[in-house]
Amino acid sequence: MTNADRNYYIRLNSNIQGLLSTEDAVIAEVNAETAVLEETSNVPQTAYINVNKVPNVRVLPLGTDNFGRDVLTELIAATGVSLQIGLVAGTIATLIGLIFGLVSGYVGGFVDDAIMFVTNLFTVIPSFVLLILISFSISQDQRGAVTIAVVIGFTSWVWTARAVRSQVISLRNRDHVNLSKLSGHSITHIIFRDIFPYIASYVIMALILQISSGILAEAGLSILGLGPKTTDVPTLGLMMNWAMIYQAHILGKWWAYFPVILTIALIAFSMNLMNTGLDQVFNPALRD
Repeated sequence: MTNADRNYYIRLNSNIQGLLSTEDAVIAEVNAETAVLEETSNVPQTAYINVNKVPNVRVLPLGTDNFGRDVLTELIAATGVSLQIGLVAGTIATLIGLIFGLVSGYVGGFVDDAIMFVTNLFTVIPSFVLLILISFSISQDQRGAVTIAVVIGFTSWVWTARAVRSQVISLRNRDHVNLSKLSGHSITHIIFRDIFPYIASYVIMALILQISSGILAEAGLSILGLGPKTTDVPTLGLMMNWAMIYQAHILGKWWAYFPVILTIALIAFSMNLMNTGLDQVFNPALRD
């Protein structure tokens, strides 16, 4: 990449919020003879512009949405925000599920019963329904990207906890664990030094799936109008919500929603592909 190309993307990244504003988009070029910046065309604020009808395809390769905003720039910004939401939500869900699963699987008894009771409560109520109820109870002004990520994380840990618990139960009576007990090591030492390393690879794969689930959950919430507030940051789900509200699918404005659908599908596919690859790395028997 040349310095000119690099500087172009730096300027693009630093001016994303300006490009996503609700004002008219003005396309201008420098006159080769006078060296003066002259306006060549104007994209109205509330107009869909087809990819094939863009005055300058290099500037607007995916056309504009109903607000006259560049779809490509919006898509780049939204993908980054959605990935951040998925990462935060996936990390929270994995940590909660990991802690509950480790404690429940190793300690057993009343502690196991209590944790499993809470887990079963979350299992009975579908996580997405619970997610909708919690998001609906939060006012739109308070529904930022971080808030949505935290809500998703606190409602998506159940299957991770159950999976980790089953792994710990199969490990807690191993010889090295019993030897650690006889040596007088604490429960914390045994859990994190003698058991956790054996399930670390499984936890990494669970984290990847949780990140993917977090991105899909945010998209689902935003389509229903329960995602981050529209005046904050763009997300893939919000782009779908805007396309649906302004009837892009009915009007045949495919460039307003199809790139978003394709991006979400590619992210989910790549996450699952990464998970499958790591599974083969951590479990050599699967390669045969």
